[in-house]
Amino acid sequence: MTMPTESSDSRQPILELRNTNVIHKTRTGKLFRPDKVHANKNINFKAYRDEVVGIVGESGCGKSTLARVMVGLQPVTSGEVLFKGKPMKPRGTQRKELGSSVSVVFQDPATSLNPRMTVREQLLDPLRVHKVGDEQSRAKWVSELISMVGLPQSALEVLPRQVSGGQRQRVAIARALALKPDIIIADEPTSALDVSVRAQVLNLLLDLKTELGLGLVFISHDINTVRYVSDRIAVMLAGEIVEENTTSEIFNNAQQEYTRTLLEATPSLLNKTRL
Repeated sequence: MTMPTESSDSRQPILELRNTNVIHKTRTGKLFRPDKVHANKNINFKAYRDEVVGIVGESGCGKSTLARVMVGLQPVTSGEVLFKGKPMKPRGTQRKELGSSVSVVFQDPATSLNPRMTVREQLLDPLRVHKVGDEQSRAKWVSELISMVGLPQSALEVLPRQVSGGQRQRVAIARALALKPDIIIADEPTSALDVSVRAQVLNLLLDLKTELGLGLVFISHDINTVRYVSDRIAVMLAGEIVEENTTSEIFNNAQQEYTRTLLEATPSLLNKTRL
């Protein structure tokens, strides 16, 4: 079912970060003055349903830290994180609601899935933890999920190691969909896959976004991939979002030198923007 389209300005974001900072203390430096790493700096960011926002930047720029903040796994040093307009709380009933509303697809499906559980059990697990339905309704939904991500019913009976990397990532996406979330945060979901499989997974995510009205935060160091899936792009450098705009504006009218450097690093894209 496709959700009605609304402008971002008229909707409440599912997730909102206001001037958030994350500072890590390192083991280097002096005993009483340890060195600090400013992983995220003054981040202002919103994520909505029915929109794909890409976060792009080089390795180590703070993208994954930002993802952890959005799912409540990384506390902020300062600033405010809002979930559906309310301050995010790490515990209590809101934490359970957050777990069902915001799902994550990780970079490596081989490590994000339990190697000892069949695919069926992997998909049933979040339904049981959140006490969704009874066993009969759960079994029916699991069957629908595996079909939704383009895998045969027989895939439910295998272990993760018995299927290919692309199929494992489809299983991971099915699990992320199990609780019917508002938003999926996909952290480098295609970087561990063969080139021939990446387009299939990207197309699957876009199809699911259209069909279910999902929001998607797509994180990658590959601006080519981000361009393919995103309605809006945020460019990160050294922990900061240095530029954010629609995909079209980023590629045709980039304002920041770093953004232009990313475009120039991909000649085929640079050529297209000059047409």
